[in-house]
Amino acid sequence: MGEPSRVVLASSSPRRRELLERVGVRVTVRVPDVDESVRPGEPPTAYVARLAAAKAAAVPAGPDDLVVGADTTVVLGAQILGKPLDVADARRMLVALSGGQHHVHTAVAMRRGSQLRTEVVTTAVRLVDLDEATIDWYVGADGGPDEILDKAGAYAIQGAGAVLVAAVHGSVTNVIGLPLDACVRLAAELGVDLLGRR
Repeated sequence: MGEPSRVVLASSSPRRRELLERVGVRVTVRVPDVDESVRPGEPPTAYVARLAAAKAAAVPAGPDDLVVGADTTVVLGAQILGKPLDVADARRMLVALSGGQHHVHTAVAMRRGSQLRTEVVTTAVRLVDLDEATIDWYVGADGGPDEILDKAGAYAIQGAGAVLVAAVHGSVTNVIGLPLDACVRLAAELGVDLLGRR
């Protein structure tokens, strides 16, 4: 497989960059300017797939660069839970998620030249029963509002929010924001071994 000139991450998410760097991928970050509004009647998986592809297309890249776009959403029933507007909205989301199962959908879009590959990965997550004291602790925990306000669904499985999670069925890195197994697979389809194996 060929080496890309560089891997361009079309995302401002530090979690996505950290996940790629943990497996030895050096990335160039270019933040896309994409409208993230949900279209009327748009299913969650179609929504994240559309945004991931739009992000991958929105940043400049050379013909041999591998561009990675991604988008994550939390879904409870048929309701998309984006990033909370404020602490009160975060509390509302956590109450709704308490003790039940929800789904985290992340779409990954990889572009190299004129080729594009997209995949949506879904993980089922169940939170513990959250009493008021636990929610109070979490919204005021170290990492504090920064952790809850910057995350779809108002919790961070890679942060203090891990204590709220009872079970995960599927990819954990998907819940963080970038399913690494899908990234490796899609890159291979575009002729790139993302892990640099010989």
